[in-house]
Amino acid sequence: MSKVKTHVSKGETAEVISGNYKGQKGTVINVNLKKQQVLLDGVRLVKKAIKPTQENQTGGIIEQNAPIALSNVKKA
Repeated sequence: MSKVKTHVSKGETAEVISGNYKGQKGTVINVNLKKQQVLLDGVRLVKKAIKPTQENQTGGIIEQNAPIALSNVKKA
């Protein structure tokens, strides 16, 4: 399996160049090449409801990072 080169990689700082989050910067957490998506720390936060489990007794609503299209991101 060959490596595919992208313009951003894990650990770098990237900036959103289009969409609702235009102008925001964050550190790249993960790059998903199959889906052409990237996770930026603190840029696109969504709220998700979590059921109570044995590890998390209370459950509730948490905020987590959501992916952004790779074409909408550039190196900062």
